[in-house]
Amino acid sequence: MSNKQKESKRKISFPHMGTISYAWSAALRIIGCEPYVEPYTSKKALSLGTKHAPEAICLPYKLILGNFIEAIEGGADYVAMITSPGCCRLGEYGKCIANALQDLGYEAKYIELQLYDGIKGLYDFLKIASGKNNPLLFSKAILVAILKVFMLDKLDSLLAYYRAREVKQGESEKHYNKALKYIDSNDTLLGLKKAQKLINEEMSKIEINKNREVLNVDITGEIYVVNDEFSNQSIEKELGRMGVQVRRSLTVSSFLKDAIIPKIFRKGETHLQRANRLAKPYLMRDIGGDAIECVSDVAYANERGIDGIIHLSPFTCMPEIMSQNIFPAMREDCEIPILPLILDEQTGRAGYITRIEAFVDLMRRRKRKREMNLKNQTAEVK
Repeated sequence: MSNKQKESKRKISFPHMGTISYAWSAALRIIGCEPYVEPYTSKKALSLGTKHAPEAICLPYKLILGNFIEAIEGGADYVAMITSPGCCRLGEYGKCIANALQDLGYEAKYIELQLYDGIKGLYDFLKIASGKNNPLLFSKAILVAILKVFMLDKLDSLLAYYRAREVKQGESEKHYNKALKYIDSNDTLLGLKKAQKLINEEMSKIEINKNREVLNVDITGEIYVVNDEFSNQSIEKELGRMGVQVRRSLTVSSFLKDAIIPKIFRKGETHLQRANRLAKPYLMRDIGGDAIECVSDVAYANERGIDGIIHLSPFTCMPEIMSQNIFPAMREDCEIPILPLILDEQTGRAGYITRIEAFVDLMRRRKRKREMNLKNQTAEVK
């Protein structure tokens, strides 16, 4: 490829949310665009977003706006944003962000991806992003991106398992970062198959304490703050340090099953299908955002005997405020401890960690008490 061809590649950026950049980057590379991945969300991005955003808007909006400002200043030609219909303010974020960037004098072009248009939505997005119309190329890009999303979520689950049991603190993170490179460096189906084998080998090198008392916690809430390490202040890392294995109830792969992947290719019950089934006694219909999923996640965690559930929500997020107000009514049927945490740019880390530590202590005492009662009951039967 000549230097002229390289220079003509469109530089496209997208907001950070966990490890989603690895999947987006692969799709863009395959269709001949250059992914521009700005530095991971930081205090600088938050400061930029907060400065140019309405005061009462939620944390994800501010962070995404900050991501875009950093990307454009770094040389991105296009910025890509997701949008959706329904009650959540996400449907209006795209227009607000586009207007904010225009008011700031930025000339980068703005592209939207309609979340619930399925494969067609992804195809149309790639068509606009690349300026091409190549069904074979786009099919490959979509397939590789979807496979990477599932691999990334599976890797995050492995990290949660090992981090709660690691002998040497921080070792899991090192092997995890190496595993991420295997995913990022392979954009073919065969390459990803080989990468999965290397990932399993890499993570199995971590020395663990199999006898450690491990608690199991589900994390639910608004999908952005659940998956984004900066906005949730590395809650999974903190819990892992305390011997807690975390399971995210809301993941990008679970969303893909609900909104993108055709029914014929799905296996088992999707998250939204389970939500509609389990939330019905408490919430009859979808009220926007991830509210119905969150309500059902509490019931699902209780059903599985999980030690506790943490609900993360951005300040002023109405669907999550509604779901938090339903939780007390669920206590008649669900005994599981629930810790609601509200996040914004003012959230202090010290108080945040103190609340998490107190919740872990509560779960540990509760678990030991249950185990002791069960032991005594068994002894009485004998």
